[in-house]
Amino acid sequence: MTRTKRDLLVAALALGAVVATPIAAAQADDDPTPQERTQIEAALRQMGFTSWDDIEREDDGRVWEVDDARGADGHKYDLKLSVGDLREISRKRDD
Repeated sequence: MTRTKRDLLVAALALGAVVATPIAAAQADDDPTPQERTQIEAALRQMGFTSWDDIEREDDGRVWEVDDARGADGHKYDLKLSVGDLREISRKRDD
């Protein structure tokens, strides 16, 4: 590989990393940390839910939104939980 081609490849890879980093950081900011996820999942099980899909922070960081949480009744719900104490704010049936 010629020096020019190598330099262009290095520049393209560096630009890709610079562009992708803010996107990944923005996505990661909405996701719970491993410790938060453990606490949220324990709260969901205590509420009687057996499975769920995405968990994301919403409403300026004040609310956890849980998608497709399956209740003991077999139905799926979209939930909103308080970030501070994980109390249920809302439950909307989603099936």
